[in-house]
Amino acid sequence: GAEPQPLRFVADERAHPLALLRPHLPAGLQTARQWQQLAHKRRCRVAGLITNRQRPGTASGVVFLTLEDETGNCNLVVWPRVLERYRAEVLQGRLLLVSGHMERQGRVCHLIVDRMQDRGDLIARLPTRSRDFH
Repeated sequence: GAEPQPLRFVADERAHPLALLRPHLPAGLQTARQWQQLAHKRRCRVAGLITNRQRPGTASGVVFLTLEDETGNCNLVVWPRVLERYRAEVLQGRLLLVSGHMERQGRVCHLIVDRMQDRGDLIARLPTRSRDFH
């Protein structure tokens, strides 16, 4: 197939990759900052770069992910039945679009994932430039 064309950007190339990619993502995604303000059980959709994956032996097959966008982090909980369906996205994904609902206990909040899509293909389309540090 044909090589994907680089995306066009108007933002500062030193900006967070999600700030650059947001115009190319579906409408209606909340930022991490907006997500943190949601009420318990509220449905939401977020996107971010995976910065952390954890599957503790004591967690009965639950996987915990951290996504980062230009405003902060979202903590995700992926239950085993969701992991079965989205194993490749969880284990190999780079940039995830995720939907689910907010689980809030005091100041601690997690997004309980029910759907996800890996859009790591967009990262390769970001403009890059080498820097001379001398």
